[in-house]
Amino acid sequence: MIDAVIFDLDGVIIESEAIWEDVRVQLIAERGGHYPPGAQHAIMGMSSPEWSRYLHESLGVEGTPAEISAEVVRRMIARYRQQLPLIPGATDAIRRLAARWPDGLGLASSSNRELIDAVLETAGVSSLFRATVSSEEVARGKPSPDVYLDAARRLGVAPERCAAVEDSHNGLRAAKAAGMRVIAIPSPTYPPDAAAVALADVVLGSITELTVAVVDPEAVQGR
Repeated sequence: MIDAVIFDLDGVIIESEAIWEDVRVQLIAERGGHYPPGAQHAIMGMSSPEWSRYLHESLGVEGTPAEISAEVVRRMIARYRQQLPLIPGATDAIRRLAARWPDGLGLASSSNRELIDAVLETAGVSSLFRATVSSEEVARGKPSPDVYLDAARRLGVAPERCAAVEDSHNGLRAAKAAGMRVIAIPSPTYPPDAAAVALADVVLGSITELTVAVVDPEAVQGR
């Protein structure tokens, strides 16, 4: 039986990975860094302290990690204000599951707190989430399970009674490590590796397929 559903944000609710990459690439170029192949893949799922340190220490970006993170977030918020890249069907799926689990919707994201709050408020769904956690608020980012475990703790639900909705390789690994039912919606632009997808309990083609029956087949069968 599933008592809570925990969403990822980037790649599940909003199509933002390309914006993240564009903003970071611009900043890296402006601040004397280099952007090798595979950098975006490595960064996906990292917390803001982790990826900003990676940009500074591994990619040679000028400025402290805190300064780098703050500037990236500032530029991301500006882009979101121009146009929020909501994934078609995402808000419908959130409302659909909130109707079934009104006190059991959470969010576990690698985005900064300011971005999480801005996206959910702009999308008109912030009131539906009972707990939201940024990986900057826990010890380790994805693929470590910390952000999912903290979301479950805030919801007051055991991890094994939670379902996690994820799109990325690090996110899928984090949800699996937390002991949750893992629902994968692989990103078509930045697809997770096959080994990560294999960890999922169910794989969907899009968030429009995310229903109560997918999240908790046993509950539906028991009706």
